[in-house]
Amino acid sequence: MALKATIYKANIELADMDRNYYDSLQLTVAQHPSETPQRLMVRLIAYILNAHEDLQFGKGVSDESEAAIWQINYSSEINLWIELGQLDEKRLKKACNQAKAVKLYCYGSSVNTWWSQAEQNLNKFERLTIEQFDTSTCDALVKLLTRNMEFQCSIQDGQLWLTSGDETLLIETTKLK
Repeated sequence: MALKATIYKANIELADMDRNYYDSLQLTVAQHPSETPQRLMVRLIAYILNAHEDLQFGKGVSDESEAAIWQINYSSEINLWIELGQLDEKRLKKACNQAKAVKLYCYGSSVNTWWSQAEQNLNKFERLTIEQFDTSTCDALVKLLTRNMEFQCSIQDGQLWLTSGDETLLIETTKLK
């Protein structure tokens, strides 16, 4: 018998002062059986950092033809393709060929090793930006994971302040490319 996805709900009050984007988001996030809690939370934060009325979760882990998150306009053009983890050149090349912009959010303890091996090949993709989440930030995010989450998020000067109950986290990424 196949394992089913675990469903999470996230209600997010977002104030992105860097982009003048303000919204109340009610997100339903399905966690694939093979997806770690860390990846799920990074996916949620990547969504928050790029929130847009056309942004949507793709099938990601279960379908490699789709992005983890993407922004598709009314003409069915992919404006933004977002991936997570430490991907190979082939997958990122495909994304860069299909989308106007591609973002890769890396996380985990082996990012520096991966980047030292992949940097030369990935620098040739002009549409690609790569950002890294600190491992301690990811660990703190996992502690906030519940089936029903409530977040207040404020983004200013590239910093995301996320509040959940009495807990407030500063979430920053390091730009690799």
